[in-house]
Amino acid sequence: MEMRFSKGNDALGTKNRGDSCESSLCTLCRADCVGKCETWLSSMVGRKLLYPRSFGLVTAGANNTSHVGVSYNSLRVQGYAYGASGLKEGLTNSPDDCIFPNVSLETQFGKRQKTKVKMPLMTGAMGSTFIAEKYWDSFAIGGALVGIPVVIGENVVGVDQNSDISAGEIKKGKIKHAPELDRRIDTYLRYYDGYGAIIVQLNVEDTRNGVAEYVVDKYGDKCIIELKWGQGAKNIGGEIQVRSLEYATFLKNRGYVVDPDPGKAEVRLGFEQGAIKSFARHSRLGATNLSSVSQVQEDFMNSVAYLRSIGFERITLKTGSYGMEELAMAIKFATEAELDLLTIDGSGGGTGMSPWNMMQSWGVPSVILHSKAYEYASILSAKGKSVVDMSFAGGLALEDHVFKALALGAPYTKMICMGRAVMIPGFLGANIEGAIYPERRAEVNGNWNELPKNVLEVGKTAEEIFSSYHDLEDKLGKNEMGKIPYGAIAFYTLADKLGCGLQQLMAGARKFSLDKITRNEIFSGNRETARETGIPHVADVNDESARKILNS
Repeated sequence: MEMRFSKGNDALGTKNRGDSCESSLCTLCRADCVGKCETWLSSMVGRKLLYPRSFGLVTAGANNTSHVGVSYNSLRVQGYAYGASGLKEGLTNSPDDCIFPNVSLETQFGKRQKTKVKMPLMTGAMGSTFIAEKYWDSFAIGGALVGIPVVIGENVVGVDQNSDISAGEIKKGKIKHAPELDRRIDTYLRYYDGYGAIIVQLNVEDTRNGVAEYVVDKYGDKCIIELKWGQGAKNIGGEIQVRSLEYATFLKNRGYVVDPDPGKAEVRLGFEQGAIKSFARHSRLGATNLSSVSQVQEDFMNSVAYLRSIGFERITLKTGSYGMEELAMAIKFATEAELDLLTIDGSGGGTGMSPWNMMQSWGVPSVILHSKAYEYASILSAKGKSVVDMSFAGGLALEDHVFKALALGAPYTKMICMGRAVMIPGFLGANIEGAIYPERRAEVNGNWNELPKNVLEVGKTAEEIFSSYHDLEDKLGKNEMGKIPYGAIAFYTLADKLGCGLQQLMAGARKFSLDKITRNEIFSGNRETARETGIPHVADVNDESARKILNS
């Protein structure tokens, strides 16, 4: 039976512009959207959207109690009627202390050096896509203010026409100047307060261009470096689309695969006459020169050793929705290399240009991939290994997704990675800022000439529109508040809603700190999900203890 996700939620008053994904986002998320999916509206009204609308006039009923298929949607959250664990020092198990605002969302990850995080969230890798470039200030400043890791994705230096890369020894590039990469790192660090991190990702081209060497020489331990095996959106290298023949030629000359080839006379003629309107830039596949698991392991360990030798204290790995062999390799090799984090990205969506039918059909769905990750991590743990800290990604956007994924991977999962979801507040904030201040519209990449009805229903000014405005102003001060983009305010507001919702779910499960979350905090809504995830069915969980109560 095919699962279909509703385009509208009458209880919350939200509606998707396009078809809905399991994540609750539209399959196609537009930067110019006038609303109003749950994530879009949450970026303005924040934690208010945890509750049904029109209180005092309505009652509301859940429509998600008959689960079909295997997905995060078919996992349910367990609650308990007694007990409490994980309370901060100084708090007691009194009902006066066991309130959801006292739930701590702070976490940390890493082996040799711990990285502190204010809530268990990180961004997906936002690299050479023009969306990432245009809205970077919102993503980076918002993430830094929330206190979470933000990831700079692949190819940022390579596609930057202002970067200066010269040929070095043994075919190794040497970057002399990388203004776009510098801008992205510096923007985050400007508001970094000791929580979170800026992570720089490497693919084949980045490695050849000498990105790691440039980053460590200029920023030292301020940055984490990330090796990349793949992503959940496609099983090929990263791609972008360009509409300039000159730019396409530049990318080809820099060593990228460009399709169609701008060096061919017939292609140039087709572009001049309008038959060809754009070019696709592709990145290379990694490890094509390796043919066995042992070779991959040796190459990987050598790469980690090299990165450490040039000065990186913290190293992470991002892997995509490959099959079980690659998943096992990622967990084992990252554990043996004492990496700081392994992000495991299940099939779903992407922030860039993924071939549509490839994205529809390739790879392992998130809930199955993440379930196997737990299983494989447990095998290593049983052997006495200190398993690498993990982050789960792939179609996660709501607070219940965060809770379920943390529980599914507990105790190994320290954070949840969101890509498309945390980009929405950047779009929305820029559009609002550009509509209120037309003179800023081009600078912030706003798409609206005026505030649409869905925004005016909330307010007309930033102070009215963003529920977290004054909290953030109190944190920054009035003067600094005027310097940050509205997209960062929207990002902070969305994170506040997700954090509050997560606190409430954790309080209901009687877990007042993240390290107390276990797989016992979720159960499966159908037998198929129980079989595939290893999470027992709702009717089986605690059934034995229930019978003891009845028979005692």
